[in-house]
Amino acid sequence: MKLKVRVANGQKLDVQNIREEYIRLDSLLKFAVIAETGGEAKQMILDGEVTVNQEICTQRGKKIRPGDIVRVGGHAITVRQMAEKEYEN
Repeated sequence: MKLKVRVANGQKLDVQNIREEYIRLDSLLKFAVIAETGGEAKQMILDGEVTVNQEICTQRGKKIRPGDIVRVGGHAITVRQMAEKEYEN
């Protein structure tokens, strides 16, 4: 669930909410609609197009935790863990 967009270093930073402690990098790219398929996400990662906290990451299963910043193309994404009250109902 996308919460908001803010600016970080002149670049839009999409904030993605998750319920769990972490999300896998390839799943985050699909969840944020950067990649349409898992195969596309995998290829972006393996091609070295993705950075996590300013370091190139080629591990598609890397655990992305709240506060991490993932950049790919013109997108920057950070993850925030939802408070329990935000997803109750």
